[in-house]
Amino acid sequence: MTGPRLPGAFDAAVGERHGRPHVKVCGITRAGDGCLAAGCGASAIGFVFWDRSPRAVTLEAAAAIAAAVPRQVLRVGVFVNALPHVVRHYVARVPLDVVQLHGDEPYEWVDAFGRPVLKAVDPADPGQAPWLASAPEHATLLVDATCRERRGGTGERADWTAAAEIATLRPLVLAGGLHAGNVAEAVRAVRPYAVDVSSGVETAPGVKDEARLRAFFDALAGERAGGPGKRP
Repeated sequence: MTGPRLPGAFDAAVGERHGRPHVKVCGITRAGDGCLAAGCGASAIGFVFWDRSPRAVTLEAAAAIAAAVPRQVLRVGVFVNALPHVVRHYVARVPLDVVQLHGDEPYEWVDAFGRPVLKAVDPADPGQAPWLASAPEHATLLVDATCRERRGGTGERADWTAAAEIATLRPLVLAGGLHAGNVAEAVRAVRPYAVDVSSGVETAPGVKDEARLRAFFDALAGERAGGPGKRP
């Protein structure tokens, strides 16, 4: 027996997935790449609002891209330790559908933005323990590889074993080193609600490659999303 299904950050996305996990394509810096991701079947695209990232975009650039991408694709803003009032400004101006926190934000901030929250966590980091233990049910956790200097997009693989344990309890987004050659294996091992890809479909930071992106989605064909109580 399992309890009621917990909400996930991408539940509002529309479009046919045929049971596969949601896909978020992150690090979008060009309108053409956003539209390509949408055409491939992405549920969400991500804009990085952290100036130390090689995939960083300005609010104005993100708003222009968001306006060009089909409305059924969710717009996710990625922030690193930005104050709530700053995040809310971006939410309103782009506008954003989901807020992703990729820093050391306290879990009490989960209700501060008026949008679903996606929180990046590292199960091995003691500082993330409050999120892992006490995150509200309406926050969706994302497991990524650890890199406090780059905060994602490193191409390094996350801890699939720890991620799989979390995925038995709540909807989980798996990131970290995913590409066409390993994403099917990752989905079978972790059974995530969604996967998040960035460097694995690029030719350079922030420059998506059509062939790699299509291959990523092709590799997911036939794979099934997981969730609490859905272990094979």
